[in-house]
Amino acid sequence: MHAYRSQTCADLTKANVGETVRLSGWVHRIRDHGGVLFIDLRDTYGMTQLLCDPDSPVFAEVEKLRSEWCVRIDGEVKARDASLVNPKLPTGEIEVFIRDMEVLGAAAELPLMVFGEQEYPEETRLRYRYLDLRRDKMQANMHLRSDLVASLRKRMWDKGFREYQTPIITASSPEGARDFLVPSRLHPGKFYALPQAPQQFKQLIMVSGFDKYFQIAPCFRDEDPRADRSPTDFYQLDLEMSFVEQQDVFDTIQPVMQGVFEEFGGGKKVDSEWPQISYRDAALWYGSDKPDLRNPIKMQDCSEHFRGSGFAIFAKLLEQEGTEVRAIPAPTGGSRKFCDRMNAFAQKEGLPGMGYIFWRDQGDGMEAAGPLAKNIGPERTEAIRQQLGLGVGDAAFFLGGKPKAFESVAGRARNVIGEELGLTDKDRFAFCWIVDFPIYEKDEESGKIDFEHNPFSMPQGGLEALNGDPLKVLGYQYDLACNGYELVSGAIRNHKPEIMFKAFEIAGYGKDEVEKRFGGMVNAFQYGAPPHGGCAAGIDRMVMLLAEEQNIREVIMFPMNQRAEDLMMNAPSEPLAEQLMELNLRVIPQD
Repeated sequence: MHAYRSQTCADLTKANVGETVRLSGWVHRIRDHGGVLFIDLRDTYGMTQLLCDPDSPVFAEVEKLRSEWCVRIDGEVKARDASLVNPKLPTGEIEVFIRDMEVLGAAAELPLMVFGEQEYPEETRLRYRYLDLRRDKMQANMHLRSDLVASLRKRMWDKGFREYQTPIITASSPEGARDFLVPSRLHPGKFYALPQAPQQFKQLIMVSGFDKYFQIAPCFRDEDPRADRSPTDFYQLDLEMSFVEQQDVFDTIQPVMQGVFEEFGGGKKVDSEWPQISYRDAALWYGSDKPDLRNPIKMQDCSEHFRGSGFAIFAKLLEQEGTEVRAIPAPTGGSRKFCDRMNAFAQKEGLPGMGYIFWRDQGDGMEAAGPLAKNIGPERTEAIRQQLGLGVGDAAFFLGGKPKAFESVAGRARNVIGEELGLTDKDRFAFCWIVDFPIYEKDEESGKIDFEHNPFSMPQGGLEALNGDPLKVLGYQYDLACNGYELVSGAIRNHKPEIMFKAFEIAGYGKDEVEKRFGGMVNAFQYGAPPHGGCAAGIDRMVMLLAEEQNIREVIMFPMNQRAEDLMMNAPSEPLAEQLMELNLRVIPQD
């Protein structure tokens, strides 16, 4: 017999009754029924109930067992009484009577319990992550993650892609976040960087003549943490293709993403129609470039109804250039109580409040109520109702100003309204492509033009488009949103040096600077670069959605905390003096 086990803790069934078996695992739970001990033995595959009484030659040793001791047992498989069968377990028809036992690893007093669903502070869970990971939910999350990655790989190979690895130590490259720098011992005073993404390398792979590339790529960004973002590193399905247009990339990645969500989505509906929404429309309708389409609410511009109206706040506001008033329809939200709650939400968001109108039945007809309705009068109120398609029992909320100043708050308000009124379909994965991103933006204070989004995207219209108003230039750049999260980002790349130099020139970067910062890629593009494009899908966020978790740390095996600290390994840590000398570095103490 094997030194540790003949079967796993998920294998045994009624067919094994009478056999002598060997199992190894962790003591999950112990129950003492008047001198008869029942022990749930757990491994990563499942659970088996063990039985021990004074007839066992190792009863005295078994009595000493405590939770999370790692043990090996030999015993005889017995059938449970019919009344004691546990239909929830694959091994629920049997139990194993212990004949022999070896303690493989005793456990000290536990800082957190593995059995049960107790809540523990995140600091405790991360400091003792190896114990936290033993819990059923965490085991399931990590299995899901592993299975999803395997499925992604298979689907990409089936589509004719090959997996290639790109460097982890490379040059610093601006990708929208801070680099992690690595000092060079051989080149004092110089630094490598950990890649924020394999962006330049995967484009160079296309220039090298490899038609379809993918990689399960680690990416490193020194970012502020959020619930849906790791502050240090993350993994993405990275892919690039040659001789493609935007739609080709969409047609390639959709069946991959749709397939894994159908495979691991637990039976939830996965939308097969993925609308393409312009960045501008997404901001107007949803207040976000990663909208949750499970919520049917679409915001609308209602400025004309308030221009010159009796509601002075909005009327005066609209006299300023670049201002708007937008409405958030709220079907079934037509009560003063709900409107007051949403007003309180706006105040928590730092606004004085939100204007609102709600429509109620007055017996002889419909009446518009609320402060706004009184100020703008019945004609304007009725025009708003008809534009929004609302009726009795419905409401609308209004925000005004320069759109960039209030869009994000409006988007959050839309989400809250959808949740509170039960309009958001929770049993569904709703995808949409966000397209037509503007390449440039203007700083309102300095007037300087800079890149708003990916500087390596091909401008729609090519070189000719760059000779007009920069703020009207759109890029072949796209994101895929699902249920309010950005899952995929990508672009058709700017592969022509003359267009690239012009694009950077508009943002104030001279040719010399572009060649210095992106010399490898710019040089390569002078030697027959093919048109190419691709995207990257965030694996951590995909698993978070599929596991129905609210925090990305629940699906990462060894995550950092919110301060980018590894409490288990004590990182970051102070370097030794010898290490600093070898690297020709000196740490300046902070006051």
